[in-house]
Amino acid sequence: MYPDSLNRALLLSCSIACVLATRVSAGSAAGDSSPPNIVIILADDLGYGDVQCNNPQRGKIRTPNIDRLAAGGMRFTDAHSSSGVCSPSRYTLLTGRYHWRTRLQQGIVGVFGPPLIAPDRLTVAGMAKQHGYRTACIGKWHLGWDWPIPADRSGLFHAKPGPDDQPGEEQRSLWKAVFSQPIPGGPTTRGFDHYFGTDVPNWPPYCFVENDRTAGIPSVFLPRKLLRENQASLPGPALEDWTLEPILPTLGDHACDFISRSAQQAEPFFLYMPLTAPHTPLAVTPDWQEKSGLVPYADFVMQTDAVVGRVLEALDKSGVSGRTLVVFTSDNGCAPYVGVPEMERLGHFPSGPFRGYKSDVWEGGHRIPFIVRWPTVVGAGTSCDQLAHHADIMATVSEILGARLPDNAGEDSFSLLPLLRGGNQPVRNSSVNQSANGLPSIREGSWKLIFGPGSGGWGAGRDDLPAQLYNLTEDIGESRNLYNERPDVVARLTKLMDQTVANGRSTLGAAQPNDKPFDWQRFMREGSSTAAKSKTARKTKAAANPRTD
Repeated sequence: MYPDSLNRALLLSCSIACVLATRVSAGSAAGDSSPPNIVIILADDLGYGDVQCNNPQRGKIRTPNIDRLAAGGMRFTDAHSSSGVCSPSRYTLLTGRYHWRTRLQQGIVGVFGPPLIAPDRLTVAGMAKQHGYRTACIGKWHLGWDWPIPADRSGLFHAKPGPDDQPGEEQRSLWKAVFSQPIPGGPTTRGFDHYFGTDVPNWPPYCFVENDRTAGIPSVFLPRKLLRENQASLPGPALEDWTLEPILPTLGDHACDFISRSAQQAEPFFLYMPLTAPHTPLAVTPDWQEKSGLVPYADFVMQTDAVVGRVLEALDKSGVSGRTLVVFTSDNGCAPYVGVPEMERLGHFPSGPFRGYKSDVWEGGHRIPFIVRWPTVVGAGTSCDQLAHHADIMATVSEILGARLPDNAGEDSFSLLPLLRGGNQPVRNSSVNQSANGLPSIREGSWKLIFGPGSGGWGAGRDDLPAQLYNLTEDIGESRNLYNERPDVVARLTKLMDQTVANGRSTLGAAQPNDKPFDWQRFMREGSSTAAKSKTARKTKAAANPRTD
């Protein structure tokens, strides 16, 4: 991936010089040297095409507040999350490092799972905190905690309720003992001064968590009626009378309160707001039900947009909008099980022109809304078609703060500041994305190589070739697999992927270890085996049924 060591040193020197020059320019553009407040709003399962300004022809959901944010800033049209599912994308956004360099190379952090972010790993919040920011995380964490659950009794936290829907005395006693303790390993140990939210709103424990303690002691099972029709997903300990509809409005309340209080302080603030919506539970409040004219998911998108509007209003009322950098994005594409066929029948396409949905390695799984507003730097109503990634938030904030990332931080993060200031040269040459089951792809320019057949997620459709190559400039819908036609491109991208994995980073700097080996070629091996079997089966079938035409 790199030239010789001398060229690497020269490139690094030039890079640092460019960073310093851009930093001075950014400060001048802002009119002062004070760092901006930073607000990152991460929607959950919001498709690229669910945002009206991204999908004006084939989008039927009204999102006036997100559209207003875009009208005041820059809309990225080729931005990506690290994965087609939740936890991996959150890890990459907060650390600037591809999630597959960790233990999580497929799937998500499980119920009551351990922390994914290592204790010594620098996060974007930790970096901001080092530079004098007040930092808060308000919303869905889903990156694991060190839950103080005795290993030999963990079954009492995963057991389903009995016929009477009540926990046994031993179960209730253990729940009380565990939820009365601090919960280590959460956001306040990963760079945040304050946390408030629900770890995962459709999983236990069904309660809010504030800093490192549950807000109350869950003592009953969540009622069965809340475990159907795209509400909660799993039974487990809950607060008495816990309901799902207040979750999203309460997060909005806390975010607005944090902004109003922080705006009165001398130091800048950093707010990471990972929303619980429009992911299930589709707990739409009565004032938003049936407002979309589509399905409950679409109503929930509109309610989510309203919460974004509340946050923007809080910035306005506090008088800090002009000096606040706001990022709005989503962790992955829209989930196909929330009524996608019905919405498409009614003319709304949550993935816009892209193939696939949440979980898939196809574009609809990880090409996401990405909007940045920073009034003193970013031109209003602008758009950018350069490749961008959630990982890039880390280096962008680093450059804004004048900080130098150490070699063991932000290994896959490239600063977007040149693009935010109106430039149109690529800041990253490649991007790696992954499906729910771990199927990886690599992107370089127009080319995208998927290292296996199929979607790698819930999407249907595959062919007999062991891998997939698409030219996205000519085929944005990934409908024509060019794997056999362009072996030169396949070879180049395969080598690039190999180097990206082996170096432990995709940026300049000293090579870093991955947390565990990453067998990124296993899907191709399995795909080749499947293709061979399929070809043999077709030949056998043809011999048994000769053509007569």
